[in-house]
Amino acid sequence: MSTVPISVTVDGQRYESDVEPRQLLVHHLRDGLGRVGTPIGCDTSNCGACTVLLDGKSVKSCAVLAVQTDGRSVTTVQGLANGTWHPVQQAFHAEHGLQCGYCTPGMMLAAVDLLTENPNPTEAEIRDGLEGNLCRCTGYQNIVKAVQAAAVAMQAEGAAR
Repeated sequence: MSTVPISVTVDGQRYESDVEPRQLLVHHLRDGLGRVGTPIGCDTSNCGACTVLLDGKSVKSCAVLAVQTDGRSVTTVQGLANGTWHPVQQAFHAEHGLQCGYCTPGMMLAAVDLLTENPNPTEAEIRDGLEGNLCRCTGYQNIVKAVQAAAVAMQAEGAAR
């Protein structure tokens, strides 16, 4: 099979790779770049576990080809922390917004995108913003509380700057 050269920035680090044109981003991240914090859930874009930020917008990495990321920037859950936990990570921990943890990376990145677009969402807006990310364990209540807490923390962080 032929390959295509791509250059993509993942979690702030630039990678030059040769990928098969049909390779999914999730497989490139995990198998090609060792970024295993992005889980493979359903491989059909239904569950959202593999959600990453592509140029700051949440996408399901099992629905994006690696070649589509050429010249772009990808943030995984591993890239959220920069020496200290991101406010969303802190809030998920503090509010018990996880149980088995499988959906957590995708939930966190969807929450970051939501809070970037809407820094003060209502509960209904949070539930709507996380709609494409499924959780089988928590019942979502603590996830919503975590996003609410992260919103407060991110606003306070912004005010401190």
